[in-house]
Amino acid sequence: MLEKLTHTHIAWPLSIFYGIGAILLGYTIYYGILAPSASILLFIAGFFSFTLVEYLIHRYTFHMEAKTPKKERLQYVLHGAHHHFPKDKSRLAMPPIVSIVLASVFFAFYRLLLGEYGIPFTGGFVAGYATYLCVHYSVHAFPPPKNFMKVLWIHHALHHYQQPDAAYGVSSPFWDHIFRTMPEKRGFSVKTKSGYIDDRHDQIEASH
Repeated sequence: MLEKLTHTHIAWPLSIFYGIGAILLGYTIYYGILAPSASILLFIAGFFSFTLVEYLIHRYTFHMEAKTPKKERLQYVLHGAHHHFPKDKSRLAMPPIVSIVLASVFFAFYRLLLGEYGIPFTGGFVAGYATYLCVHYSVHAFPPPKNFMKVLWIHHALHHYQQPDAAYGVSSPFWDHIFRTMPEKRGFSVKTKSGYIDDRHDQIEASH
């Protein structure tokens, strides 16, 4: 049963959380709860705040020390399965039911803490989660691009294939810089299903 929960089609969480984000922002503006400018700024603030939560959850929950069989199983369901099967596209997102429960907890927290400001803030927060899913799915499913976005492919490849205790940021390496968990700059070469990443020669070649 738990094994089945590790499989999620990416379309489900993207539809759910981009939809929720848009609804919360639209609700705040349409019903005049807050000025449009304030709503948008709070939405952006919530979006950015997710990048910190993403980092903290990835580092301290997904990579928790599994000292008991129950914790080991929980860690596997939440994230370990993805590390064992990094090319499995159905394991690139948490199960929707888990994500919805967590989103509800954050909504209640931000609503209590921020009052009406918490509505668009949470909208941005869940949109941030959906964007994280887009990035995570892309770095595993598609060839690395030949532009500035390439750093995200390299950063996450280092986390998966060389340094699992570093490079926790997926949508951005920003918090890895802040908390000093950037991966060591070693030359590496990784052949993935989505492409070939060679940091030593700064080359990218899509697989055929």
